[in-house]
Amino acid sequence: MVSKAAIVLLMGLLGMVYQATQLPPPPQTTGSPNDVPVVSPRIRLSDGRYLAYIERGIPKDKANHKIIVVHGFGSSKEMNILASQELIDELGICFLLFDRAGYGESDPNPKHSVRSEALDIQELADQLQIGSKFYVFGVSMGSYATWSCLKYIPHRLAGASLVVPVVNYQWPSLPASLIREDYRRRLVQWSLWLSNYAPGFLFWWVTQKWLPSTSVLEKNPVFFNKRDIDVLKITNGFPMLTQDKLRQRGVFDTLRNDFMVAYGNWDFDPMELSNPFPQNESTVHIWQGYEDKVVPFQVQRFISRKLPWIRYHEVPDGGHLIVHYGGLCEAILRALLLGEEHVSYSPNG
Repeated sequence: MVSKAAIVLLMGLLGMVYQATQLPPPPQTTGSPNDVPVVSPRIRLSDGRYLAYIERGIPKDKANHKIIVVHGFGSSKEMNILASQELIDELGICFLLFDRAGYGESDPNPKHSVRSEALDIQELADQLQIGSKFYVFGVSMGSYATWSCLKYIPHRLAGASLVVPVVNYQWPSLPASLIREDYRRRLVQWSLWLSNYAPGFLFWWVTQKWLPSTSVLEKNPVFFNKRDIDVLKITNGFPMLTQDKLRQRGVFDTLRNDFMVAYGNWDFDPMELSNPFPQNESTVHIWQGYEDKVVPFQVQRFISRKLPWIRYHEVPDGGHLIVHYGGLCEAILRALLLGEEHVSYSPNG
């Protein structure tokens, strides 16, 4: 016969399991979904959502090049673009930066997907009337939106740059021998499982104070090399990844959803994409740090070999934050807009 103590223990364990699958109810907020006062201009999308954006550089009606910048995980439209005013004036660049769905002052998308990211970008371009073609500049997690543009709206692109682009380990074309022993793959698998089946536990883990968790991402040598950490000493880093921010349900939900879309099942394999510029009328670029601890350079090299129409650039002493290195952003822009080659960023292997 099962003792009462065993029954109580079992019921307690079942209660803990149930709690792990549940998230606390979101608090009532005002303003944007993340309780941020709405001060930026916004467009209303066809599905009723609002998308916040800012413009930098040359006014769009006078610019030679319009570039839509797609921020990464935990970032926003406020990310720094380290391009000198001289270069912006020389090339006539207008930057459009926007808060992706659920970030900053933009509404969340209940039907958020890889495809919806490209459609948001297309609608932003159309409503702001920047022309039939534009450039896309995706950074880190924002690169999955860039892959989506290459898949769903290639006819709208004047060119594209993917800077330290996210690698989804579920892409069918990635050989098992390349990713089997990659510790990042296991970390992603565990994080996806928790996001899907134990979001309550995940919320507790990233917001509790007495054990280290993902909220110690900033300045952690596990994720960043020396140059990255030097950058983090003089920048804001990842303002959405602090414990105080993560305790806001809107922030936590946005990050969880973004992660699940980026690393979940896509309805296409990037390595089966066709060249959007078969007449060499423009270019697509991948920029990768050799010392990147978040995204493995070996996989980026494999992708560039599978897609020879992509120009691959590798920063020898670069980590995951190469877009914030002095001079690097300008090199990226010159390669994208002018087709300039940089011998110092050619891979050695």
